Amino acid sequence: MDVTSLLSSLGGTAFTLVFFIVALSIIVTVHEYGHYIVGRWSGIRADVFSLGFGKPLWQRTDKRGTVWQIAALPFGGYVKFAGDANVASAPDAHAVEGMSPEEARHTMPGAPLWARTATVAAGPIFNFIFSFIVFTIFVLIAGKASETLIVDEIAPVPYEVGLMPDDEIRAISGQDMPEPGELLSFLQDLPGAETLSYTVLRGGQEMDVEGPFPYPVIVAAVSPKSAARDAGIKTGDVITRIDGTPINTFWDLQDYVASRDGAEMTLTVWRPNGETASEGGETFETTLEPRRRDLPTDDGGFETRWLIGITGGLLFSVGTEPVGLGAALLAGIQGVWQIITMSLSGMAHMITGAISACNLSGPVGIAEVVSTSASDGVSSFLSTVALLSTAIGLMNLFPIPVLDGGHLVFYAYEAVRGKPLPDRAVNVMMTIGLAVILGFMVLGLGSDLFCK
Repeated sequence: MDVTSLLSSLGGTAFTLVFFIVALSIIVTVHEYGHYIVGRWSGIRADVFSLGFGKPLWQRTDKRGTVWQIAALPFGGYVKFAGDANVASAPDAHAVEGMSPEEARHTMPGAPLWARTATVAAGPIFNFIFSFIVFTIFVLIAGKASETLIVDEIAPVPYEVGLMPDDEIRAISGQDMPEPGELLSFLQDLPGAETLSYTVLRGGQEMDVEGPFPYPVIVAAVSPKSAARDAGIKTGDVITRIDGTPINTFWDLQDYVASRDGAEMTLTVWRPNGETASEGGETFETTLEPRRRDLPTDDGGFETRWLIGITGGLLFSVGTEPVGLGAALLAGIQGVWQIITMSLSGMAHMITGAISACNLSGPVGIAEVVSTSASDGVSSFLSTVALLSTAIGLMNLFPIPVLDGGHLVFYAYEAVRGKPLPDRAVNVMMTIGLAVILGFMVLGLGSDLFCK
């Protein structure tokens, strides 16, 4: 029994909590190490590097005098630099009183402005770098679709499939195969019949075989907090009917859900017993109600649609070929940038009321997303951690006192005025910032508890 199976056997709550803590610990470690290492490079001494808050469970002091510790409450962490007033890194100008210039230089308040700025900015930047590395590695491992459409593995489905692994598909319903990047639009133009004719090259001979539509209603992923998940639908399920009506393509499902305007519907689902169709499966029915969701559009806006919360998959996986390092690096940058732009657009639309505040996830919703990804496998879990790393890095750059962005605003003021903000002003603003953060947390928790 692997670790994931063991945790699943303990119950959903334990599974969710453990993987939420693991994901958060990875993100926090990356973030705080960014602060620590750039601070060290800048000549600022770190007193404590803590993963978690509260009573230390484990401690070790390194040769530089930094205490490395794991604390009892594993929901965050911090680096306390020399001269910090507290673990929130509130500036304390009085901390350097009585110190020589050489001693003060190694404290946070006594360091040059450039060193403090670089140290504070490094946390979010390291979150972005971590996400970039994960996305780049995934692209390098996954590769890209080969120029010729070669069948790799065939998904278990309750239909007769004439295709075989290693078949090179040359045409479907008499239409020649397009370039790999145009496959989805090509499939949308095909007749949505129950069976289609495939022209394949098999063993050096070209032949025609019959098979189901290449984009049937195979469940490739189930969204957290979705109608499908609540109805018990799982990855690998095949939806064959809606309200008794047969459906052949994933677009049939989308069109039907959109036309029902949120009305209850009954799905007939076939669930495979193994990884191949020959192992058989079982058929059952489940009832659900689609939910309204705000989805990003290509132009940066949002559209509201009725969804049940599943992602479709192809009848077969496609053979791949290696991706060059340059293309993989570009894909990594694009992945991080897309998360940043979508997050900012979503927040702007929520603030203006264009989309519902239910799109904001709190700790419960994030934990559910993390546990769902963990149940789908290591790659899914790491992808989610990378996504959250960018999101948390971005959030920390918001100009709110207590967050890194608030400290950067203080430093910008100091750069312009030539002197730091008075301690009293800093304390007031830190209190306001803490109240704002708590307000966001309450709003997110409310979304988790009261939004479907």
